[in-house]
Amino acid sequence: MNGLHGIIFSYEKEPGLRELVEHRMPASIPFGGRYRVIDFMLSNMQNAGITDVGVILHGNYQSLLDHLGNGKTWDMSRKYGGLRMLPPFADNRTYQSTEFRGKMEALAGVRSYLREIRQDYVVLADSDLIINIDLDAVYEKHIETGADITCVCTANFKQTENATFFQLDRDDRVIKTLRNPAKPEGYHCLEIYIMSKELLLKLVDECAAEQKYTFRTDVLHGMGDQLNIRGYVFDGLAAQIRTIKEYYDRSMDMLDPKVYRELSTARRPIRAKEDDETPTYIAPESKCVNSLVADGCIIEGTVENSVIFPGVKIAKGAVVKNSILFKNASVEENAAVSYVIADKNVQIRRGSHLTGHENYPMAISKNAVI
Repeated sequence: MNGLHGIIFSYEKEPGLRELVEHRMPASIPFGGRYRVIDFMLSNMQNAGITDVGVILHGNYQSLLDHLGNGKTWDMSRKYGGLRMLPPFADNRTYQSTEFRGKMEALAGVRSYLREIRQDYVVLADSDLIINIDLDAVYEKHIETGADITCVCTANFKQTENATFFQLDRDDRVIKTLRNPAKPEGYHCLEIYIMSKELLLKLVDECAAEQKYTFRTDVLHGMGDQLNIRGYVFDGLAAQIRTIKEYYDRSMDMLDPKVYRELSTARRPIRAKEDDETPTYIAPESKCVNSLVADGCIIEGTVENSVIFPGVKIAKGAVVKNSILFKNASVEENAAVSYVIADKNVQIRRGSHLTGHENYPMAISKNAVI
């Protein structure tokens, strides 16, 4: 799709993710046994034929840089265009604050990049969305309706905190925008927008001149009566990762074959950076039930209803249930964990017993020894 350029926002730190974002941004949190969260949106764009993508960064983004590399995994390693990292705070003369107040301020910080975009249309998306969507179809709908802005939304979403809901007419025109309603009403905005490059630059300049910072408040709500804003209703699986509980629940959903197949279909595969691990060893006397187990693991104990990332070691007599173990975590002999999220390189010592709860999973920081 040579007419569409991708912009991914990856600069917010979600306080609800606590231990999981101590050493990384939300976009680079491991997910589903082999992915990072940003892999989903990047793959959506790659599957739609988008070859040029800019990722707006801010915060502790070293982990994300290491993961994305030159973009080769998503066929975006190119001499011209391809995958570009955009740290908008590079110019301290312009940006003295510690964080952006909204997407429009972030876009103003990379306006020189926006000006050089070669494509006529731009898709804006957040990096913390777990979704497999046909962006080709969204783009075609945008062109067909003649909309100024097309917003992807869904009826299958109940979160209201820091959320935007749309009311649509029979032609999918947005007739009302609701910010943080007391209860869900209408269609939940998934923070995926398509518009022309020309309109995007105009909006960035207008908001900068009037000291307006946010896309949802200052554009969708504040300019809704001036723009032809349409909704594109997505009826598939979509989930945002904003809290430990949301991360845990969406990870456990991946154990459902139907959910796993929907998120990674042969038609629109989700691509992830290769780890080049050896095959996993599952000992004859071990037990492994209803779990996702990546390559490079050694399983000698019991694993049930869990997501296991590459390089994890579960020793003889150890029991792991309803848990998520990140890369190179280890559970030693006769230890037991339940409802636990263990970050990279966590060591759970011999005989330890760690138990969280389905509604309050225990999260353990990277490199911790317990």
